[in-house]
Amino acid sequence: MSDEVKYPEIHVQLVGLDGNAFSILGRCLQAMRRAGLSQEERDSFHKEATSGNYDHLLATCFEWFDIE
Repeated sequence: MSDEVKYPEIHVQLVGLDGNAFSILGRCLQAMRRAGLSQEERDSFHKEATSGNYDHLLATCFEWFDIE
């Protein structure tokens, strides 16, 4: 696991909001669309984020984005 965030310029608000996995995934994908990332890149994130359990989803979010 790298200490580098893949997209540090993409900020995703998770703290204080619904912690449901689908809600978290939706907020991240929405932020990626707003930032103009390609469908392929969004699909890559989705595949990685959903390839494990809830903790893996959160870890993937922290690896890809600036989480607030």
